[in-house]
Amino acid sequence: MSLYLLFDVGNTRLKWAAVESTQVPSDRNKKLWAYSGSISSQSLQSPEHRAELADYIAKTMPKPDAIGFACVAGEAAIENLKSLFPQWSDIEWQQLNGDSPYDGLRTLYADSAKLGADRWAAIIGTRVLSNSNALIINAGTATTIDLLGGNGVHYGGWILPGLSLMQESLQNNTAQLPLAIRSADHTGFGASTNSAIIGGCDAAQIGAIIYATQLAKDMNHPIERIWLDGGNAKTLAAEIGKLSKLHLPPVEPIEGLVLRGIWAWLIKNQ
Repeated sequence: MSLYLLFDVGNTRLKWAAVESTQVPSDRNKKLWAYSGSISSQSLQSPEHRAELADYIAKTMPKPDAIGFACVAGEAAIENLKSLFPQWSDIEWQQLNGDSPYDGLRTLYADSAKLGADRWAAIIGTRVLSNSNALIINAGTATTIDLLGGNGVHYGGWILPGLSLMQESLQNNTAQLPLAIRSADHTGFGASTNSAIIGGCDAAQIGAIIYATQLAKDMNHPIERIWLDGGNAKTLAAEIGKLSKLHLPPVEPIEGLVLRGIWAWLIKNQ
């Protein structure tokens, strides 16, 4: 069985997955990943944790035919990642960057080398899923919003603090605001400090999405689908779902959009 091993190293989480070479990145089956896992990205700094991760992966799956990765956590993280499998030294680690070419896609970013590798991977992943005008939301440590036209052009996007960063910044930079805790009964305008913080941060994220859809329409690229990935994807999808009168395009949470993009790019480079 031939396998591709994929790594998405973010600021907070390191996600990995392996897929069989007979599979295709456009498959939306929830059981797509033959093997997968997620740990704290900080674990790469620890020799002990690196050894545990490498041992677990090597014992869980056969030796892969290729390894692809994207990393936004810095050069040290890349070096630590590439040190994981000395027993597989014959396998070349292939790194996807913001300026890595992909047939059928181009970005209008002024300097594509400075486009986040995770954003570009998510754009590639979106492209293999659909050729329609799409808004790509990666709701993680930061929330990124990108516009991909059905013509294969990435028109740019936005970067804003993620939900947790917004909430933590209020706690860290004010005298009396606590770190808010999300509760099941949160809805509408907050009638307590806690719910006011949670609701305000949700509103900032959703408001940016609404603004992006309107801007795309004004640019003659009306959004046909919103793809939503990242650690806060389910939270945002649930909050958007409460607002039935928004008239947003279909919102589709999808797990592993960055990994899917790395996979599609890796196939092209084999």
